[in-house]
Amino acid sequence: MNQPARGDSVRTDAPASSSSAVPNTDGIWYASYPPGVPHEVDVTQYQSIVQFFDECIEQFRERVAYVSVGENMTYGELARKANAFAAYLQSLGVKPGERVAIMLPNTFQYPVALFGTLKAGAVVVNVNPLYTVRELAHQLKDSGAQTIIVFENFAKTVEDALPGTRVENVIVTGLGDLLGDGLNLKGRLLNFVLRHVKKMVPKYALPQAVTLLDALKAGYGRTLTPVTLHPEDIAFLQYTGGTTGVAKGAMLAHRNIIANLLQAKVWSADQLTGDVETVLTPLPLYHIYSLTLNALIFMGLGGRNILIANPRDTKRVMMIIRHEKFTGITAVNTLYNAFLDNEEFRKRDFSDLKLAMAGGMATQKAVADRFKAVTGKPIVEGYGLTECSPIVSMNPVDLSNMRDFEGSIGLPAPSTQVRFRKDDGTWANIGEAGELCVKGPQVMKGYWNRPEETAKVIDADGWLATGDIGVMDEHGYIKLIDRKKDMILVSGFNVYPNEIEDVLAMHPDVREVAAIGVPDPAQGERVKVFVVARNPTLTAEAVIQHCRKHLTGYKVPKLVEFRSELPQTNVGKILRRALRDEELRKLTQN
Repeated sequence: MNQPARGDSVRTDAPASSSSAVPNTDGIWYASYPPGVPHEVDVTQYQSIVQFFDECIEQFRERVAYVSVGENMTYGELARKANAFAAYLQSLGVKPGERVAIMLPNTFQYPVALFGTLKAGAVVVNVNPLYTVRELAHQLKDSGAQTIIVFENFAKTVEDALPGTRVENVIVTGLGDLLGDGLNLKGRLLNFVLRHVKKMVPKYALPQAVTLLDALKAGYGRTLTPVTLHPEDIAFLQYTGGTTGVAKGAMLAHRNIIANLLQAKVWSADQLTGDVETVLTPLPLYHIYSLTLNALIFMGLGGRNILIANPRDTKRVMMIIRHEKFTGITAVNTLYNAFLDNEEFRKRDFSDLKLAMAGGMATQKAVADRFKAVTGKPIVEGYGLTECSPIVSMNPVDLSNMRDFEGSIGLPAPSTQVRFRKDDGTWANIGEAGELCVKGPQVMKGYWNRPEETAKVIDADGWLATGDIGVMDEHGYIKLIDRKKDMILVSGFNVYPNEIEDVLAMHPDVREVAAIGVPDPAQGERVKVFVVARNPTLTAEAVIQHCRKHLTGYKVPKLVEFRSELPQTNVGKILRRALRDEELRKLTQN
């Protein structure tokens, strides 16, 4: 049920419809499905996410939905605030289909703004709060958003990004605002400390802005006008591709998201029960991975989300969860690695843990093995991407029948077809590598206002080209080899960065690693690795020697560079592209 958004981008070369016969991979995965999992799901069960939300509220009203800064928010209170926010948006004149940008970290404010926006019939435009002015301005202009809600810590960025956008309505909030409606001492004290002691709120000038507390106060006094939503209406503009070019808005319809929710629900029905499931949520809810799994799928279970605003502050995270028992966790490889390096995490009692899910990037075997040794539970890896809402494939989550970790991203989800397109345009058969292509109800409608870009990734038969190279075995399990664009070509031989990174991750003195290709006049490209060492005495020669023991000669890195940290996306995915760009700049400057 994992790895949403392995690749935040898709290939840029246009896919051609395959002319080959139906491959012998089609449908072979069904024989490997866990008992009771259907081949198809009925995506017509809900008209919209709002209908799903209202049903969950009715069923779980008294349960705790979210935990933040030691405070609880019940499902009933979430609904009350979301309805008030929706009514306020309607009072501003926000019409169904209009875009509302949400620029918030993992706090109570995010689900309130999320479901309030959807209940008003508007489209959610999720925004990374750490965006630069340039990145934010592009997303606001491209989406045409007229309303934005932002954490006051990032209000200065909004101020600087507004010129040239259509934004008219700005709603600002502070971390303590929804801790007891901002009326309690804890909330006011927290805001004071962040503003005046820690100086974490840069000065800004947004004279048109209103506070979220004032917006909710106004909304409580108004009647929400119900909006009729249809399955094909857009629910999210989820921007993707920013690491490889201009960010594009993937149009995710209510139907797409509902399909993914139901696919995950039938897949995990035996593992996640009617008991109150508590999920640790360190990944940002504005990212498609955490949005679908944590905010929505666990809502369908009446789950309790422990919100982590800054997962990279491992010490703070450990303090937050010190007295918490959680049954589920979603994270990426780098985050699991950081947690495992923390002594307090290693000493925890994991007897309540049912499901540890990995996604966002390839999970390294060394990290998975370490996690199981510490917790006694495996990491369950899956695969997805923003354009698929995001889940494409999942490993079985029944721990009693779990296969040993072998790097598989699992089996195609119910109602999902998967094929692999070879370079000549024909479909690959079992054991043959090709570009993974997906067809199913979770596949996006296309890219916002970019029909040409849409045509490059979705062919005439509806197959979405993911840009990932993979292979399927005789049981229907998929294994990814690498991103198509990340492949390194050494003297005509294909070298996949994941393989090199997996080998180096086995070295006890390596904390993190990234492999890229750099231009070479003789070989075309050479392999260079960037290493964050766990042991400062680690040398480049030791790195190369380790690789020689496990890799064919042409795959062994020729260059080693040590770093204190590696560039990462907001969810912790290592940005090989950023490292490649650095190397190319060096070459042009020399």
